[in-house]
Amino acid sequence: MAKHVRRILRLAAAVTMALPMTGVCAAQTATPAVSERQIAITAEQQGNSIEAEAAWRAYLKANPASAEPYAHLGLLEARQERYKQAVPLYRKAFVLDPTMPGLRLNLGLSLFKSGAMKEAVQTLKPLLMERPLPAPKEQQLDVLIGMSYYGLGEHAAAIPYLREAVAHDAESLWLRLALAQSCLASKQFPCVLDVYREILALNAESAEADMLAGEALDEMKDHAGAIREFRAAANADPKMPNVHFALGYVLWTQNQIEEAAREFRAELANTPEHPQALVYLADVDIKLSDTVGALTLLERAIQLDPGIALGHLDLGIIYAGLGRRTEALREMKIAEEQAPNDKDVHWRLGHFYQEAGRKAEAKAEFDKTRNLQKAADESVFKKLNDAQVKGKLADKAQSAPAEK
Repeated sequence: MAKHVRRILRLAAAVTMALPMTGVCAAQTATPAVSERQIAITAEQQGNSIEAEAAWRAYLKANPASAEPYAHLGLLEARQERYKQAVPLYRKAFVLDPTMPGLRLNLGLSLFKSGAMKEAVQTLKPLLMERPLPAPKEQQLDVLIGMSYYGLGEHAAAIPYLREAVAHDAESLWLRLALAQSCLASKQFPCVLDVYREILALNAESAEADMLAGEALDEMKDHAGAIREFRAAANADPKMPNVHFALGYVLWTQNQIEEAAREFRAELANTPEHPQALVYLADVDIKLSDTVGALTLLERAIQLDPGIALGHLDLGIIYAGLGRRTEALREMKIAEEQAPNDKDVHWRLGHFYQEAGRKAEAKAEFDKTRNLQKAADESVFKKLNDAQVKGKLADKAQSAPAEK
């Protein structure tokens, strides 16, 4: 996410932030205040920020109820990338004259660039009501509002704005990547794949796009497709963060443990302190009966990230095998707290209690295992049944006689 936000910030930095400048009426008397305004505008146009700021402040002193000097002082701050300082100046101008052309957009831009995404959305959205808008301005607003929602983590809200933005930009890769990320985070997986195809048409070697497609296919239980896309991502950019871990994880879920181990090692070659890769490589070592190597990996992983349930479970299994039963129970209980709906955790804990002669506690854990399995089976059955019912209804609709 951070990478895409940085990209939109660079785009926004390129947007010209300027308020319409009005000249002094020819019949107007040349008062000192008017002279200061003329000096300020000229200095601003010539890029002399120091002289322009001094002249606008002098003009403001003589005209404290005027929105114009506040707006231009805000503009000068924004042009120097001091967006937080620009915001209060724009706000003051907005209070004095909310109809000033360009002011709301400039305020919204500075809010966005200063990281105040929520306030940016609130400021910019009313501009979309000013229909019809020039195409560049409409796209700019769609981008800024969409990426503000994206930065807030409100991905479903970001999607319609990002869709509009990409519709007006046939060659924008990063915008499509942001849209695909939002679709993925919102669990709109077909949307991810649709955008992925658009990205491939622009760049057939996009590792980021391959990763997104792989994640969507994995969520859709198309494991073969996910493996294919993750392999493509790893080939396109073998140094990309998490690319080898993602491939290794799907291989691990499909019990292709030796191939998975190679990918976890590749991830650790890129990022030696990758806690998930350490945990899953240790799990493979346990499956291959290398408990000594697994123990070293797990203890290191837990130090880096104590929130990985599988790490604690596997550590508990190893400790139990070494006769360190107190430590084993501690780790298994931590795993249970972190993953209360994991059948394997309860099953392992049940066997631990059973071997310790703690029959009641073992029974409770085995009951939890059965209940979780039953709920999973019922969920699968419901999905199958719903699909069958939907299919039958579709068949009936097709076979129904047409109205005369």
